[in-house]
Amino acid sequence: MQSSKIQDTLVGLFVASGIAALFYMAMQISNLGSFSQDKTYTITANFENSGGLKVKSAVSLSGVAIGRVSKIFIDTENFESIVEMDIDSQYQLPDDTTASIFTAGLLGEQYIHLEPGGSDEYIIENGAIDITQSAIVLEDVIGQFLIKMAENK
Repeated sequence: MQSSKIQDTLVGLFVASGIAALFYMAMQISNLGSFSQDKTYTITANFENSGGLKVKSAVSLSGVAIGRVSKIFIDTENFESIVEMDIDSQYQLPDDTTASIFTAGLLGEQYIHLEPGGSDEYIIENGAIDITQSAIVLEDVIGQFLIKMAENK
């Protein structure tokens, strides 16, 4: 009877550690656990189409996550998507930085890629990135390809 209780306890510990390992792997794959929000500043960028971008999506510079998307909403005057980002304060971006929405991985997770410009001026708190490239909508690309193919026949 005593060995049965010990076996049950060991099986329970094994299952609990397996669940913890799966949770850790999910956090690493989704990239949610890799960015600390100690000191950040907020910037915005307007996109014609933000695609599948989500709150907490990564903001990267040269392949390094330097921030997170904190808010996505619509500009009711221009009907554009406004993306608000929290950037780690150790990274100062030139004011001619460009922002593009890229797709990463097999699952199609989207993120914002920043390309710094050459300006000596930096984006300040609540500043904006003026030069943006929206997400590529796969359905539009396929539609344009099919139209071109039909025109060539």
